[in-house]
Amino acid sequence: MNAHLVEISLAVDPGAHAVLMLDGAGWHVAGDLVVPDNITLLQLPARAPELNPVENVWQFIRDNWLGDRIFTSYEDIVDRGCNAWNRLTDQPWKIMSIGLREWAHRL
Repeated sequence: MNAHLVEISLAVDPGAHAVLMLDGAGWHVAGDLVVPDNITLLQLPARAPELNPVENVWQFIRDNWLGDRIFTSYEDIVDRGCNAWNRLTDQPWKIMSIGLREWAHRL
């Protein structure tokens, strides 16, 4: 997680500040986390998937490309998962629509 935070920090424009929303995964709240000065961590409340748009991204992928499948091997799972992810990242407009929260745009 520390390496991930460093990479995010490097991608933040000079003079800007990033807010990174995190769920309660253990590595998100580890005591040895080093948070760069240009990042603020925002812990989401437990059991509130409506606040975490990535939950809807995973649901979309499962519903459209990965659900109701029988995988033949571990490699098949990885291949299909990568294919689904690449299909989605080729459609940035789809990602934006999945993550859109009307209530966030009314403020």
